[in-house]
Amino acid sequence: MLLILLSLISAAACYLVFAWWLPSDSERYKDYRAAEPCSSRAMRQGRTDCLSTWHLTVVKTAVDKAVGRSVANEATLTYQDSWRGTVSFGNPGPLLRRLKPGDRVTATAWRHDIVVLSKDGVGQNTSEAPRDEIQMNAAVGVLAALFAAQAFVFGAVRLASPRDYEPFIWDPYGKQLLITSTAASFGVGLPAAWIGIPWWAVPVIAVPAVVCATEITHHRLRRNAAGRGSAVRRTR
Repeated sequence: MLLILLSLISAAACYLVFAWWLPSDSERYKDYRAAEPCSSRAMRQGRTDCLSTWHLTVVKTAVDKAVGRSVANEATLTYQDSWRGTVSFGNPGPLLRRLKPGDRVTATAWRHDIVVLSKDGVGQNTSEAPRDEIQMNAAVGVLAALFAAQAFVFGAVRLASPRDYEPFIWDPYGKQLLITSTAASFGVGLPAAWIGIPWWAVPVIAVPAVVCATEITHHRLRRNAAGRGSAVRRTR
């Protein structure tokens, strides 16, 4: 029952990914790409769906700063002593590693977030900048769907045959399937994001690959089990 409950939770997560998270990120990126510089009237009205420009001062920077098991790249900025905040970056270059306390920088803001920081013609996207990487959203959704299917099948088999449910056990079948599902989902999602392949290619490629791997693994385990059974009978 616990496995079936986990499968339902994972199926719900898959639904949220494809019904809300992926479309939301896609629309946000499109809106960002379509945004234009704010006019004087838009600035007076306090609009945030356009690109506003601010001249800020660097207070301090942190490059490859160890934070637990992760690494932080960030800059603390101030505006006329009336605002102070910290922006994060995915990596230290090309701009962050050059910044020093007291430097004047130009910040581009969109929807209350600083999305680009620049100085002397060198710009760098912050972690808040929308990116066209919804292939990774699809990879998470596919992994959730595959785990939901695996957990449901394993749970249903255990309920139907409480004393004879092999090979539907964690080690080695379940573990191998989970590793295969993870590798297939992100093994397709990452290259798709780098190359620019449409997001729907992730489930189209990853799901059949996992299904084939599942069949191969299942037949191999049953063949090995049958071989062990024959060996036991011969020894008797």
